Amino acid sequence: MNAPFNPGRAASRDPFTAFVCDEATAELMRPIAVELGWSPEKVNKGGLRNAVQTLAVSASPHVLFVDLSESGDPLNDINALAEVCEPGTIVLTAGAVNDVRLYRDLIASGIQDYLLKPINPDMLRDAFLQAQTALSAPKQSDASAGRPHCAAAVIGTRGGCGATSIATSLAWLMGERQGRTTALLDLDVHFGTGALALDLEPGRGLTDAIENPSRIDGLFIERAMVRASERLAVLSAEAPINAPMTGDGAAFYQLQEEIRSAFECTITDLPRQMLVQHPHLIADMQVAVLVTELTLAAARDTIRILSWFKSNAPQTQIFLLANKMPQPALLEISRKEFEGSIERPLDFVVPFDPKLAAQAAKLGKPMAEVGRTNRGLAPIGELAGRILEITDAGADGERKEAAKGGSLLSKLGDLKALMASKKK
Repeated sequence: MNAPFNPGRAASRDPFTAFVCDEATAELMRPIAVELGWSPEKVNKGGLRNAVQTLAVSASPHVLFVDLSESGDPLNDINALAEVCEPGTIVLTAGAVNDVRLYRDLIASGIQDYLLKPINPDMLRDAFLQAQTALSAPKQSDASAGRPHCAAAVIGTRGGCGATSIATSLAWLMGERQGRTTALLDLDVHFGTGALALDLEPGRGLTDAIENPSRIDGLFIERAMVRASERLAVLSAEAPINAPMTGDGAAFYQLQEEIRSAFECTITDLPRQMLVQHPHLIADMQVAVLVTELTLAAARDTIRILSWFKSNAPQTQIFLLANKMPQPALLEISRKEFEGSIERPLDFVVPFDPKLAAQAAKLGKPMAEVGRTNRGLAPIGELAGRILEITDAGADGERKEAAKGGSLLSKLGDLKALMASKKK
């Protein structure tokens, strides 16, 4: 949990401070603080309100413990606390409310942990040790400094073809199999299911970003992203359907920029209408995955979207994935007919497996995780590997071109010439 950095206050930061609501918690905490080399005098009475008032005029510590027992609206009050915390502060909280949704929302807001009162001394000690470990761990940006950022958009050519399922699986594979810190950005602000597919509450992060683009910065991203795992976080929304999306898309573009700084990989679940409304969103995408079905309507829309990319984003590598592929006898049009009509082959084919899809939905997990030993899902793993190959190769090419003094314009000119020759 962080707030705007104030160098004057940061110079005198304490290693630890606590604000608790009762003497029993204070007496439990003081000897544990001494064990960890912290001053027991830093355990204060007063809870969250006292914490906000105190830290508004003094530097926040590296590790901050706040008792939420007297707070009537913990989530709203946590936002007030965030405004007075320095960057990098590890915040631990405790309260008497045993509610899983509250716990998830608090974690999503940026706190390190939420302990249920009465506090078990071993759990408190472990929470403090984990906070110390988090402080000494290398920062995300340090770990990823040598890697180029990977950005891919997943676009469904038709509604219901399973683009979100592919996007969540790709994001999970990037994080868990490829070891890259990954953000899943679901830009269907009214009906997006990215968070739902991972059994998460979407929160208000994306909605707040659209309503207040000026708030978007690294600190906002840290608090708005909902953690699915250590390496995977989601930014999604369930905006009211009577609230139409307004604006020129600047908020979405700014979100992409901030996520790029905080994560090694971004998988964007991009509704196809967003290409029309906000074409600039694809500008920095190295890869676009078009998810389709084998129908006449899908063939028509695949042709239109491919044509759009040729005109508006020729630099983007396109992969075409046929999802939910039924048995040949059940196809509306054959694979050969489909590929002939769009004048290019399918790159990947994922067979229809309703049993696996239902199991993934029930468990709230990506299909790639639930069906990790399922051969039918192997193409999604291959696709994840190809995306990273293109990203890494592109970064190497840019570095070599820069060393030779080549320009981006010359590379685009070569690309356009290559496309023109292929057309001939």
